[in-house]
This record gives sequence, structure tokens and C-alpha cells, in this order.
Amino acid sequence: MPEFTRYAVYYAPDPGLFAAFCASWLGWDATAGTQVPHPDLPGLPLPVEEITRTPRKYGFHGTLKPPFVPTRGRPALEADLAALAARLAPVETGPLELERIGSFLALTPTGDTSTLAETAAEIVRGLDAHRTPATEAELARRRKARLSPAQEANLVQWGYPYVMEAFQFHLTLSGRLPHGMAEEVAKVLEPQLAPLLPQPFALTSLCLFGEAIDGRFHLLHRYRLTG
Repeated sequence: MPEFTRYAVYYAPDPGLFAAFCASWLGWDATAGTQVPHPDLPGLPLPVEEITRTPRKYGFHGTLKPPFVPTRGRPALEADLAALAARLAPVETGPLELERIGSFLALTPTGDTSTLAETAAEIVRGLDAHRTPATEAELARRRKARLSPAQEANLVQWGYPYVMEAFQFHLTLSGRLPHGMAEEVAKVLEPQLAPLLPQPFALTSLCLFGEAIDGRFHLLHRYRLTG
């Protein structure tokens, strides 16, 4: 069994055209564990390889429980994740839309996302016993982002600032881009994505991802939500 330094619980789309295009856009197929060629999209202000360099190693995903160093073995984590998925129900929101979050582009769900946020909170709480507490160096690195009091409390309790009430589900499609350049990328990318987006967006499974020694994340197992 390959060695993984960290684990995470993500949303990842089921195999199909949406998953295939987004894997190609990032250049990394986390399901197959292989690099894939970028699409040829005329009109981009930068090569796709540069636009997607930062998120590439994670694969196309939406974070539910952020990456963590495990305290227990993988079998115990898998057993608890399977039990959690059996208890949680699938969640639907409105369609995904492409938007700029700060300085990067991402797909975000529209409509009522409160149940999705509650489900993510359940996952963070339910698997926290498997998370090694953050080191002082990790805490200091996160605090450089000028956290709010609520984000600081999340960092101390859960090891990550953007969980619980600070959670915003998103599917990252770029690294940091200047404002004007982000708009240029969106104009080229949106027509490619529009016919592929799931209607409505649905979270129907929890995906266990592992970070390999080289820093690339791999989809290890998909757990269907059956609660």
C-alpha cells in the first residue's frame, strides 16, 4: 500500500465529462493518479499550466475536511468515514457557477447551501480524532492571513480556520490571478464548463484523498451517502 503523508475528505465528481474536463484543466487526474494533457483553449492570457499550477497537486475537488496528518492508521480512518457516510444523507443545492473568490477562480454552488455547510461541519467533527494537532509552525503560517476571531478559534480547535461558520464550499480552478486576468480566464473557461455542470449540484459521496510523498493527492475511495 502506498505511503500517504496526509489525508483529506473531499467532494469529487463521479466519472464523466465534467470530471474529465476539470482533471484536464488542472493537469492532474486524482482518480487515475496520472498527469493529463491540458485542453487547448485559445484566448487565455497565460498558459493553462501557469494558471492551474497551485491547485494542480490536489486534483479537482471541493474540501469537506481539510488535509490532516493522521493519528491512527488508515483502516481506522476508513472505518469511521464509512460509518459517517452511512449516517449522512445526500445534499442538493442550486447549480454551480464560476466566480472569483478573492484572487482565484472557483465553482461555487448557488441557492441554499446551509445543509451542505452542516454536512461539512459533521465531517470535520466526526473525524477530528484522526487529526494530529497543528504544530506551532503551522499555526503561525495560517495566522499570516489576518484571521478573524472566529477563524482563529477554528484554527485552534479544528486545525484550519475556514470550517464551521467560516466554511465556503468551492471547487478551485486557478491559483492567484490579478483581477483583470481572472476575468479574462473566466470568459474563456465559462463556455467550456457551462454544458458540463451538474444540474442541480449534488453531494452524493465522500471521497478519501491521500497526499503522496511527492505532494500529489490521490482519490483512494468513494463512500456513498446513504443516511
